[in-house]
Amino acid sequence: MKVVKWLNNNVEKVICVTLLAIMSILIVVQVFFRYVLQNSISWSEELARYMFIWLIYIGISYGVKERKHICVDAVYSFMPKKVKPYYALIGDILFLFFAVIVVYYGLNVMNQVNANGQVSPAAHMPMGIVYAASWVGMVLTSIRLIQNLIVDIGKIVRNEVDYDAL
Repeated sequence: MKVVKWLNNNVEKVICVTLLAIMSILIVVQVFFRYVLQNSISWSEELARYMFIWLIYIGISYGVKERKHICVDAVYSFMPKKVKPYYALIGDILFLFFAVIVVYYGLNVMNQVNANGQVSPAAHMPMGIVYAASWVGMVLTSIRLIQNLIVDIGKIVRNEVDYDAL
């Protein structure tokens, strides 16, 4: 149970920090090779780009977990406090709908790319790994949105919403 709780609290954070660290090291090494040794590593920029794609999709999930995703603050600030929790619920439901659509189509695209056997030009890695970023990221995002919805609906049902914090 401790492992599940730790994963729930840290999985996106660990993945994002790891990807960012490796990506940064790759770019620094590439700059060193190019400008100091007058030679370049053919695959480093490509791999850093693919890691950045993964970082973005996992970062979306982390943003949802931390409740830092974008909402329309202009509309939100003019609403009565009693309506704001429902507005947030509607936003999360719409976001979940979008994430599920991306999961569905992302899986289709990933399967098509894998079936074609497409590989990246420099690193020669399967492009299905790159296309899996949208699928994995949006599955994690969907899980986080469902967690948020359960917590928020529970607060509304139990009348525990802190209207002053909204």
